[in-house]
Amino acid sequence: MFTVALGADAVLAPLEVHQAQEFADHLDRAREYIRPWVGPAFVTEDVDAARATIRRYAERQAQDGARLYGIWREGTLVGGVMFTDFDARFGSCEIGCWLEPSGEGHGLITRAGAHLLDWALATRGLHRAEWHCRADNVRSAAVAQRLGMTLEGVRRQAWPYQGVRYDKQVWAILAPEWAASPR
Repeated sequence: MFTVALGADAVLAPLEVHQAQEFADHLDRAREYIRPWVGPAFVTEDVDAARATIRRYAERQAQDGARLYGIWREGTLVGGVMFTDFDARFGSCEIGCWLEPSGEGHGLITRAGAHLLDWALATRGLHRAEWHCRADNVRSAAVAQRLGMTLEGVRRQAWPYQGVRYDKQVWAILAPEWAASPR
């Protein structure tokens, strides 16, 4: 399998079914922290559900769709990035992320997101990449900005969480913008 260095102490690599226990352990550490910001189906409660999440992404990847990658810092899974949607036929994708507190402040999501954008837009030839986040998720919006994305709009009350509906931001970058951006 491949790994991509994200710095001296961190790597990006595919998250695979055989790592379900490690993923479940990571989610035990991250669950309450990430729950407001990610889809409810992603925040699993046990190893079987963690395995099912990884398997669901593997099946979608086999169809040239969504993909799931982990970020390990000092040998510990601390988060990851994914293509929540990947459609080569239409030339578009959506990138998502999650991170436990111990992984914050090291630029891991920005560097991992850049690798995904480079692969999708430059290698695979997609035209558009999106980033969606709750409007009050300042850290996520900052990553989209660092990746050179443009805030295209806000979907009002599009994100339900614990009985409250939150606004969702839609950020995007086009292949020519990515190609012209300094990296």
